[in-house]
Amino acid sequence: MIRQVEIFIAGCPLCDETVKLVNELTCPSCDVAIYNLNEEGEGVAKAKQYGVTSVPTVVVNGQIAECCERSPIAADTLKAAGIGQPL
Repeated sequence: MIRQVEIFIAGCPLCDETVKLVNELTCPSCDVAIYNLNEEGEGVAKAKQYGVTSVPTVVVNGQIAECCERSPIAADTLKAAGIGQPL
Protein backbone atom coordinates (compact mmCIF):
# COMPACT_ATOMS: atom_id res chain seq x y z
CA MET A 1 0.00 0.00 0.00
CA ILE A 2 1.32 3.45 -0.93
CA ARG A 3 0.57 6.80 0.68
CA GLN A 4 -0.02 9.43 -2.02
CA VAL A 5 1.53 12.78 -1.10
CA GLU A 6 0.91 15.74 -3.41
CA ILE A 7 2.60 19.09 -2.92
CA PHE A 8 1.16 22.18 -4.61
CA ILE A 9 3.70 24.98 -5.05
CA ALA A 10 4.27 28.15 -7.04
CA GLY A 11 8.05 28.47 -7.00
CA CYS A 12 8.32 30.60 -3.86
CA PRO A 13 10.90 30.20 -1.04
CA LEU A 14 8.18 28.89 1.33
CA CYS A 15 7.23 26.31 -1.26
CA ASP A 16 10.87 25.21 -1.57
CA GLU A 17 11.08 24.77 2.23
CA THR A 18 7.91 22.66 2.21
CA VAL A 19 9.19 20.40 -0.58
CA LYS A 20 12.44 19.95 1.33
CA LEU A 21 10.59 19.14 4.59
CA VAL A 22 8.27 16.60 2.96
CA ASN A 23 11.20 14.96 1.17
CA GLU A 24 13.08 14.69 4.48
CA LEU A 25 10.06 13.02 6.14
CA THR A 26 9.03 10.58 3.43
CA CYS A 27 9.51 6.84 3.69
CA PRO A 28 9.27 3.97 1.19
CA SER A 29 5.47 3.96 1.71
CA CYS A 30 5.20 7.55 0.40
CA ASP A 31 4.76 8.43 -3.28
CA VAL A 32 5.40 12.17 -3.68
CA ALA A 33 4.17 14.28 -6.59
CA ILE A 34 4.97 17.98 -6.89
CA TYR A 35 2.72 20.32 -8.87
CA ASN A 36 3.99 23.79 -9.72
CA LEU A 37 0.86 25.84 -10.31
CA ASN A 38 2.87 28.29 -12.43
CA GLU A 39 3.30 25.57 -15.06
CA GLU A 40 0.78 24.09 -17.43
CA GLY A 41 -0.45 20.61 -16.67
CA GLU A 42 -2.74 18.69 -14.39
CA GLY A 43 -1.68 20.54 -11.23
CA VAL A 44 -4.19 23.38 -11.51
CA ALA A 45 -7.11 21.00 -12.08
CA LYS A 46 -6.02 18.84 -9.13
CA ALA A 47 -5.66 21.92 -6.91
CA LYS A 48 -9.22 22.98 -7.76
CA GLN A 49 -10.48 19.44 -7.14
CA TYR A 50 -8.97 19.42 -3.63
CA GLY A 51 -9.97 23.01 -2.84
CA VAL A 52 -6.41 24.30 -2.60
CA THR A 53 -6.58 28.05 -2.06
CA SER A 54 -2.97 28.85 -1.14
CA VAL A 55 0.51 27.51 -1.63
CA PRO A 56 2.35 25.64 -0.43
CA THR A 57 -0.28 22.99 0.26
CA VAL A 58 0.30 19.31 1.02
CA VAL A 59 -2.40 16.74 0.23
CA VAL A 60 -2.13 13.26 1.74
CA ASN A 61 -4.30 10.50 0.25
CA GLY A 62 -6.70 13.05 -1.24
CA GLN A 63 -7.09 15.19 1.90
CA ILE A 64 -5.46 18.56 2.54
CA ALA A 65 -3.13 18.10 5.53
CA GLU A 66 -4.42 19.88 8.62
CA CYS A 67 -1.27 22.00 8.83
CA CYS A 68 -2.06 23.41 5.40
CA GLU A 69 -5.59 24.48 6.35
CA ARG A 70 -4.94 26.77 9.30
CA SER A 71 -1.27 27.12 10.17
CA PRO A 72 2.24 26.92 8.76
CA ILE A 73 3.32 23.49 7.60
CA ALA A 74 5.05 21.66 10.44
CA ALA A 75 6.87 18.33 10.68
CA ASP A 76 4.77 17.05 13.59
CA THR A 77 1.50 17.66 11.73
CA LEU A 78 2.81 16.01 8.57
CA LYS A 79 3.94 13.01 10.63
CA ALA A 80 0.47 12.88 12.22
CA ALA A 81 -0.92 12.66 8.65
CA GLY A 82 1.25 9.59 8.17
CA ILE A 83 4.17 10.94 6.17
CA GLY A 84 7.30 8.99 7.02
CA GLN A 85 5.40 6.23 8.81
CA PRO A 86 5.57 2.78 7.18
CA LEU A 87 2.19 1.29 6.37
